Amino acid sequence: MHSLKRSYRLCQQVTRQKARNFFYAFLLLPKNRRKAIYAVYAFMRHSDDVVDSSLSKERSSQLQAWRQSVKIALEDGPIDHPILPAFVDAVKQFNIPHNYFFELLDGIQMDLEKDRYQNFEELYTYCYRVASVVGLVCVHIFGFKDPRALQLAESAGIAFQVTNILRDIREDGTGNRVYLPLDDLKKFRYPVESLRQGVVDDHFRRLLHFQIERARDYYHQAEQLVPLVEPDCQKALSALIGIYRGLLEKIYKEHELLFEKQIRLSLLEKLSIVFRAWRAPIPAPVL
Repeated sequence: MHSLKRSYRLCQQVTRQKARNFFYAFLLLPKNRRKAIYAVYAFMRHSDDVVDSSLSKERSSQLQAWRQSVKIALEDGPIDHPILPAFVDAVKQFNIPHNYFFELLDGIQMDLEKDRYQNFEELYTYCYRVASVVGLVCVHIFGFKDPRALQLAESAGIAFQVTNILRDIREDGTGNRVYLPLDDLKKFRYPVESLRQGVVDDHFRRLLHFQIERARDYYHQAEQLVPLVEPDCQKALSALIGIYRGLLEKIYKEHELLFEKQIRLSLLEKLSIVFRAWRAPIPAPVL
């Protein structure tokens, strides 16, 4: 039997090591909410790792085995993984709907079955499952009373995932994965083969600008979420959105390098965003 204290400590270690874009913003949370965030982040990280660390032919079965372990743990059955005690405790403490976690696993399963998306509607389903449900989980931990918070948390997830897709465009192209909607590639006359070859031309620039404007629209919605969560979580949420929006704007500025390296924010840039979020007043909710 894994002890709860040890489980929370492990989740904190996983988050510190893996959550490069999130960890410093999490430090602005009160302790009980911060511990819960570490627990659900470690669950999500391990869910990804189950697939990444398995042989191709075993990935689906390993993911299904993990899904069953999670289901049993959430139903108060035996717990067979060291991160699950903290995860289950956080889910109960903040009354997080269980379906979010299984939708996340559905999104990871999509990566095993699908490497192309015809249009943004198809891609939205994927983004919702792997990112919006993360926002929905977080907003339950942050606390909210206004039901609008749920739709805005969903929008935040879409903004974050579109940013991830643009950041990882080189790596995904090398692996023959195309997350940009095929209809968008066709609209801007930028073929998949150009994506694989890393061609940066006017067609690519127009395509990229279109995706960035789409993400900006979702960030605008996401920012309206900040005043709707509990006051002691508002600065952390503002920092999280600020870091990812900062990454999007850096991609916009350095787009010529997208196929040469993965564009990231430096530690100093992230700390600067967190510091500004900590100091800035939170705007009143839009009624």
